[in-house]
Amino acid sequence: MINIVPVPAFEDNYIWLLVHERNVVVIDPGDAMPVLKALKENNWALKAILITHHHDDHIGGVQALRFQFPVPVYAPGYRSYPFEHIPVKEGDSIQLNDIGELFQVLWLPGHTLDHIAYINDNYLFCGDVLFGAGCGRLFEGTPLQMLNSLNRIKQLPISTQVFCTHEYTVKNIQFARMLEPSNQKLKSREIKVTQLRQHNLPTLPSTIAEELETNPFLRCTHHEIMQNSGAKSSAEIDIFTAIRQLRNHY
Repeated sequence: MINIVPVPAFEDNYIWLLVHERNVVVIDPGDAMPVLKALKENNWALKAILITHHHDDHIGGVQALRFQFPVPVYAPGYRSYPFEHIPVKEGDSIQLNDIGELFQVLWLPGHTLDHIAYINDNYLFCGDVLFGAGCGRLFEGTPLQMLNSLNRIKQLPISTQVFCTHEYTVKNIQFARMLEPSNQKLKSREIKVTQLRQHNLPTLPSTIAEELETNPFLRCTHHEIMQNSGAKSSAEIDIFTAIRQLRNHY
């Protein structure tokens, strides 16, 4: 079994370290310094780097890490990257023998066009596609691309643990409660995550089950969200587009 360690970075990022014995795989190292600090303090050895998309807060630390640890970097094969890497695309498998894990690659465009996620039977590392009770902004993709990506995530086993890369859960839940005020699961989650943040603890990982119960972007066809979305039709894509625009300005 691996131990998954969140390393805070910048204002609200998490860099995820997958640890087995002394071996570590890092996901989306936007900043090398906190990763190097964790490696040194624990006498860990970096073995691989996984990248979900090209934004600097996800790749900014790669060069510095590879300077000290010349390890393989896996990155989306849908664009070029400014460092040596192994391009991976939809359906590819990544065998990480050093930590005893195998991941499949999902192409999930919307936030960016190159965005991928890493999935296995237990874990989803989804970058900025899905957040706790939210989803990523549409910087490059279309609403339909993002909705299709989220609908793929909805099909995953409900026990799958969800590791996204920003601590947005509290504000996302406040927004979600505006759309779905009668959702009791959402009220309970708000209490839980508020307590976690009061103790400076991560609200992540969540699970697919929890997101299906509380994430409005996975619940577009629920009546209360439809009513409060301001959408001009009941089509799922119109409701999704409306609530994504509302969240942009919330």
